[in-house]
Amino acid sequence: MVRSGVSVAGRIGRLACVAGLALSLSACFRPLYGPTASGETVQALLAAVQVDDVAMAQGQERLGHYLRSELIFELDGSGQPASKRYRLKLSGSEIVQTPIVSSTTGRAEAGTLVANIKYSLEDMAGAKVYTEGVATSTATYDRSVQRFASQRAARDAEIRLASVLADQIKTRLAAVLSTKP
Repeated sequence: MVRSGVSVAGRIGRLACVAGLALSLSACFRPLYGPTASGETVQALLAAVQVDDVAMAQGQERLGHYLRSELIFELDGSGQPASKRYRLKLSGSEIVQTPIVSSTTGRAEAGTLVANIKYSLEDMAGAKVYTEGVATSTATYDRSVQRFASQRAARDAEIRLASVLADQIKTRLAAVLSTKP
């Protein structure tokens, strides 16, 4: 009997400790799309970003085009003109890996696109860099003996890859711009 009373008291004590920690840490977090340090909305700050052309290696320009289009839509999909205060510079590379090769035909049955995109958010004059980093992602696709089907699958993988990379970059930019006074 005494033993169960001790365990209940211990559980209540642990629960109180966890609740106290949760309350003390709750002030450490700020919602990403809540009020910003400057008082502007995150959407307005993101809309003020001008996305430059993506510098890609020759033959990889299509991924750069898809990425730029996705970023323009992600940052300011409103269609309303906004004054630009920031410039987003992008450069990257893309490689294709073939992890699965058929033992009977010797042909790759799947492909994996791997992209690394370096980004830099600067003021319009290029005098101050607010943030820079590298976004990395992969997209897989099935290869077929039909050439057109394989090319279309690869293009769809590039579109998916660009969308994921744009989302990563947008989230990182929002985190930086929401804390900028």
